[in-house]
Amino acid sequence: MGQEIRQKEKKTLAELAAVIRSKNAGPFEITFDILFDNACYYRRVKESGVLTREHICQLYSARAEDVVCLEYFDQALGIKVTLRRHHPSGSAGERDTYGAQQHVPLLTIEIPDFFEQGT
Repeated sequence: MGQEIRQKEKKTLAELAAVIRSKNAGPFEITFDILFDNACYYRRVKESGVLTREHICQLYSARAEDVVCLEYFDQALGIKVTLRRHHPSGSAGERDTYGAQQHVPLLTIEIPDFFEQGT
C-alpha cells in the first residue's frame, strides 16, 4: 500500500505565530509581520499554501495589484505582507492612522496540519 496523507487538525494563525502585527509602511502602505518562534509552525504555515495573495485580497477587499509583497523569510521564521492603503494615512476616511489594528483578519486564518503516514 502507498503512503496516505491525512488531515490531522486545523489551528489558527494566531495559535501558531508568536507575533502578528500591522503598522504603517509610509503614508500609502501598511505592512503585516507574522513571526514564529517555532520552525515547525513556520513551515506548517508556509507549506500549507493557505496564505496567498488571493487570500490577502479577500481578507482586505484589495485588488491583486494592491499586494505589494508577500514574502517568506526562512532565516527569520517570518512572513511579511505589504498592502497599498485604501486611504492615505491621516487623510479623510482613514480609520486607523497608525495601521496598528489592521492585522485582526489574519488571526483567524485556519492552517491545516498534514502528516504522512507510511505503510
